[in-house]
Parts: sequence; C-alpha cells; structure tokens
Amino acid sequence: MGIYKQYDQAALDRQYNNRLHVPDFATHMERWDLLSRQTEKELRVIKDLSYGSLPLEQLDIYPSPQPSSKTLIFIHGGYWHKFDKASFHFIAKAFGGYGITTVLINYPLAPAVSIDQISTSCRKAVHWVYQNISAYNADPDQLYVAGHSAGGHLAAMLLTTEPIAIGEKHSNLITGMIKGVCTISGLFNLIPIQLSDINQVLNMDTETALRNSPVHQVPATQCPLAIVVGADETDEFLDQSAELHRCWKETIPAEIVQIKGLNHYSIVETMLDPGSDLHQVMLRVMKI
Repeated sequence: MGIYKQYDQAALDRQYNNRLHVPDFATHMERWDLLSRQTEKELRVIKDLSYGSLPLEQLDIYPSPQPSSKTLIFIHGGYWHKFDKASFHFIAKAFGGYGITTVLINYPLAPAVSIDQISTSCRKAVHWVYQNISAYNADPDQLYVAGHSAGGHLAAMLLTTEPIAIGEKHSNLITGMIKGVCTISGLFNLIPIQLSDINQVLNMDTETALRNSPVHQVPATQCPLAIVVGADETDEFLDQSAELHRCWKETIPAEIVQIKGLNHYSIVETMLDPGSDLHQVMLRVMKI
C-alpha cells in the first residue's frame, strides 16, 4: 500500500537510503577524511570554538590571510544524526585561494535533540560568526552559507521566517546576515522523511516535519539561492530540490542546477575542482 506518492514503505525507505544506491559510499567518505587531514596540515585552522553551551555547538575556522575577506559557512549532512565537521575541512582548501575565510560548524545530533533544536543551533552559529568573525580577518557583512544533504536543509531553514531563539531572545535577523546560500543535495520537504525509517532516530511528528520543511515556509530574504543536486541521485532527492525551486523561485532569486554524472557522495568533493559545475556555482553565490 502506498504511503507517499507512489511509494510503499519499502520503496520510500530505499529512496532515502543513499548508501544503498552508492555501493562505494565508504570510499568517498574515506577520501573526505584524507583530504581534510591534508588541509589541516597545509592551512592554519582554529578548532572547536564554542558558539553555544550545548554539546557539539562548536565550529572550526580557517582564516583568510587577507583582511576583510568573505566568509563561507559550511553545514555538514548526515540525516541530522551523523557525521562531524572534521570530515569536511577540505572545503577550506577549495576556496582558500580566493581569500575566503571558511567556517565549518557542528550542531547537536538526533536523537539527543530535536530537529527544531538543530535548526536553532545553526542560527546561533551564524549569529556567533557575525559577531566574532572580524577577529579572523573576515567582514561580517559578507557571510555566505553552503550545506550538503541535511546541511542543505539547515542552510535553507536559515532563510525562513520561523523565529528561533538566539540566547534569551527571538530573532529573524539571521536572514539579513546571509548574502548567499548554496544547498547541495538537500532535503526540503520532511514529510517523506517523517514517513520513512529514518524517523526512527529523528522522532518527528507531522507538525514538526511541516514546521521544519522549507517548502512549507516563506523565505524572509532576497539573497541568492543556488539549489544543486547530482543527476545520479534518487528520484526523491531530485524531487526535493525541484520542489524547493518551484516553491521559492517567485519569492527570491533562486536557480536549480542538476549536475550530470554525480551522486549524493561524489558531488561534494567536486568542490575542489575549479572547473567543476559545483565550484563555479559556489563562486557565483559568493560573487567571486
């Protein structure tokens, strides 16, 4: 019996099981770690700065040697319950040559916290960067955000009107701090996630899924948005990006880019190739 679109339970679970569709997924993750450890040796990095009081509310900064640089904030994926910023340090190498300061953030993971709290933590991180990044050779008025997979979801949520607690106050001002966003293989409608086996870890009810679905929220900014997805990803991941573009394109400057020959894992590391589509999209987003 169908539970979402044409999918029964088993088929829906398969659509969101990226490892099933990319048998050599472990090779990609091993490469991310290797490239990241190399980047740590080659570039200056300040690790584990706290932006909040919760476990994992920490970030790493690769400061540009140039003053008043632009800043790229990267949010990792892992279905909101896996992975760590340490595996994505290689992104600092991808754009360091342009004089970019790179910030990689961690956030508390499910099931210890809810999706709501994870989104709150990401907003706290952007707020911290805005207030403190000038000490690391960067201009707080030139903040750009990218996120992969669940990180793409969190990047998009930064642009919505949902009021999120920052310290003891509520603020929508985060949206004004961000000058451009690139989502990579993101998730923007959490209803199918709530109906899939992934929800055994996330514990979302329907209300939570809707509240945290960018396609059911309104963007509160006019900053450019690039929605990137690999053509070799599952139909549902392709639909996720298409749906966000369809819902937001009349409200903000949004483009959708589907890249041939790339899957959910291989797409990330192409950021290192200056000739790749993803690298070029990122340059456009950051106005380089």
